[in-house]
Amino acid sequence: MYNFCTLFDSNYLTRGIAMYRSLEKHCEAFHLYIFAFDKRTEEILAKLNFTHATVISLSDFEDEKLLKVKPTRTQAEYCWTCTSSTILYVLEKYKADNCTYIDADLIFYSSPAPVFEELGSRSILITEHRYTPIYNKELKSGTYCVQFVTFKNDERGLKALRWWRDQCIEWCYARFEDGKFGDQLYLEDWPVRFSGVHVMQHLGAGIASWNVQQYDFYDEFGKLYLIEKGRGREFEVIFYHFHYVRFYTNGTVDLGRRLLTRRVIDLFYKPYLKELSAVKEEVNAIIPGFDPNGAREFTNDFKNKLITLYRKFYKVYNVFSVSKFIED
Repeated sequence: MYNFCTLFDSNYLTRGIAMYRSLEKHCEAFHLYIFAFDKRTEEILAKLNFTHATVISLSDFEDEKLLKVKPTRTQAEYCWTCTSSTILYVLEKYKADNCTYIDADLIFYSSPAPVFEELGSRSILITEHRYTPIYNKELKSGTYCVQFVTFKNDERGLKALRWWRDQCIEWCYARFEDGKFGDQLYLEDWPVRFSGVHVMQHLGAGIASWNVQQYDFYDEFGKLYLIEKGRGREFEVIFYHFHYVRFYTNGTVDLGRRLLTRRVIDLFYKPYLKELSAVKEEVNAIIPGFDPNGAREFTNDFKNKLITLYRKFYKVYNVFSVSKFIED
């Protein structure tokens, strides 16, 4: 049995639901513990009544230490603060023998079994960003990505997890400071700080906009595969991380500021947005008029003007009309 946990609020609702259903499609024996970060998420998930999921409310999850720091963190910072605590909660409350935190904006394309086979008898699994050199942000964001991180409920796993939780409660902000950034840079020295740590080697797990340029893709009999450019290594695609996909109230979607080929867009992003659109309709049948994509209003401020100049310079145009994108 694979135990997963994730957290999201109603702005990420379509993503979280799509992620669960991709697990349901490709993972035979799993359970997903969903930490609902607002009442609306809790209400909608209760009505959907997923077979392989347990929905956990903030009132059940939050303890004295988390509540103490909550007023000092933004919503995003508080989510990062809570990541390690959600894993520990599952291990302690439900006596699970393992738990893997996964970001809500992942989609699975095949079973994660090969990843857990890699882990073997070790207790902790972490995932590298594997940045394409032009997009390398290791100095700020770290070598490792808190997108898929596993802990076994044993002495080694709990030692690292409790240390991580303590650090995140003490400091977890969306800024680089004294070698820290959010919850992520705390992982930087884990292979030497803790015993029983394994760094995931399967290139089909952890594909994202910051590394997708390193691979060619093909599909065969309904399965997706990647070939590592220059080395020829081949892997079945396990999951893609749809980081930075942002919806706007003018009906557009932004896929980010990194180069995405037409092949990548057709194989990954179009099906993903179609799935999110279908989930949105399903949610709107429960709460009419509610936007579970968390669309924001686009403002032509200084930051967005710089982003526009960046796109022109690097010839990266990843902003599309949602309706036309899906229909195309």
